[in-house]
Amino acid sequence: MRLPSNRQCAMEGDGKKMDQAPPFRNPFVHVLKFTPLERAKIALMTVTLFPIRLLIAAFMMLLAWPFAFLATVGHPETTVQPQCLWRRLVDIILKIIMRVMWFAGGFHWLTVKGQKALPAEAPILTLAPHSSYFDAIPVTMSMASIVMKAESRDIPLWGTLIKFIRPVFVSRSDQDSRKKTVEEIKRRAHSGGKWPQIMIFPEGTCTNRSCLITFKPGAFIPAVPVQPVVIRYPNKLDTITWTWQGPGAFKILWLTLCQLHNEFVIEFLPIYTPSEEEKKNPALFAINVRNIMAKALGVPITDYSFDDCQLAMAEGQLKLPVDTCLLEFAKLVRRLGLKPQNAEKVLWEYGNRASTLGGQKLGLNEFAQFLDVPVSDMLRDMFALFDEHENNCIDVREYVIALSVVCRPAKTLETMKLAFKMFGGEVDGAITEMQLAVILKTALGVTHLGVTCLFTAIDSEDTGKITFGKFRSFVEQQPEFAEYLHSENAALRSGPCRGHQKKPSLSSLVSLGTATLKTVNGICPDFSTNDHDGTIYEILKKHN
Repeated sequence: MRLPSNRQCAMEGDGKKMDQAPPFRNPFVHVLKFTPLERAKIALMTVTLFPIRLLIAAFMMLLAWPFAFLATVGHPETTVQPQCLWRRLVDIILKIIMRVMWFAGGFHWLTVKGQKALPAEAPILTLAPHSSYFDAIPVTMSMASIVMKAESRDIPLWGTLIKFIRPVFVSRSDQDSRKKTVEEIKRRAHSGGKWPQIMIFPEGTCTNRSCLITFKPGAFIPAVPVQPVVIRYPNKLDTITWTWQGPGAFKILWLTLCQLHNEFVIEFLPIYTPSEEEKKNPALFAINVRNIMAKALGVPITDYSFDDCQLAMAEGQLKLPVDTCLLEFAKLVRRLGLKPQNAEKVLWEYGNRASTLGGQKLGLNEFAQFLDVPVSDMLRDMFALFDEHENNCIDVREYVIALSVVCRPAKTLETMKLAFKMFGGEVDGAITEMQLAVILKTALGVTHLGVTCLFTAIDSEDTGKITFGKFRSFVEQQPEFAEYLHSENAALRSGPCRGHQKKPSLSSLVSLGTATLKTVNGICPDFSTNDHDGTIYEILKKHN
């Protein structure tokens, strides 16, 4: 697989062209590299400044708790009440306490640009990019409401502080929770400013701020004016970013508290009032607001979304390179509506059809017939991913392998079993070294891959071919088989997971169950209703 040099452009909401090329950096990966001097500074700060700052932060949280507790006693979460003098006083006290906490953490001054709108003018604030739990700074500055997991209210200390800002809770156990959450946001948004403003991170997950990913439409369904808010951390060393692949939560806290000063910039952009068309189409509303925020930030936009985090997590387990093509492929699969509901059944049907072709190359029109979709610019982009030699033909078996990885990122052995079935002979289902290279480079989303070390290790009898049975037995005996690829391919060795991911285990590399994903940041849980999940891609498809 390879990213094509010439790509089709999507359209903005007003019909203008915009660059939808994949970002240069994987938005779900953050790699920290330190110079010897930086390492020495961190070592010194760890034994001097870090423990003091941590103690002060903990003390401030404890100090804030009784005020928040007293202010929330007897106040229902579902009804708005006039803000009495006592609650206003607590609001000021908590803001001061939180400001002292951030100051102790190295955020000595917070740069604010623009003017925050009143709740009656813009009941919803959309914040981006979302890259860390330090994005809670704007919440503590304004004490605005947020959308959070219902489980957060039961966390000791933190739950009481959260209740004070009267958030909108999303319950995982309630099947109708998403719908109820959107209805609650709509109710508050149409209250005429009686409720506090709601801060929403429409990206729905943390990225490394290299681009703006797809905005979920939940914040835009109420069809009310919103105020876009952009966040920047213009620090020389980025210890703030907390992504799906990168330093963990405590390491980020440790490294950030070890910095003498941490910069934070928040900019309130002009209020965006939706048009009649945007009021009827939340996805279009979301696209246009994202374009404005991306322009203000000076970063590109991409159609990667929260769904791609599952694939990003699988990358961590398999030690995939940062520049894998699989994220781009996954985006096109969604936009073309090719992700099947019954993945197991559809994949095996595709596998059987691909096997009968016996490696026969397909052109664009034949590829469209194979997928039963019309030829479009997006299909051309997908076709180009597999047309590595630019001879206008592809091996459809590679498409099936890539689709299997996207649909079943944790089921490595199932993908390999399907691949052996398509590439292996009818007699013994065995494949050659060259065929193994094609299978694995497609599964990893790379252009070139050496597999000689791995193939030689599996083919201990030197027959020149291996079966799926041999491959599976080898994996069971050598659960860290990926190291054979890393030893032969420098690009994989420099992948994002080196140094901060544990070594792959049998359960992580060849798990036949569902992938275990990191918990979504509590500030931005997924609450958009399913009715709108695919709408954003339908809009882009119409413009293409």
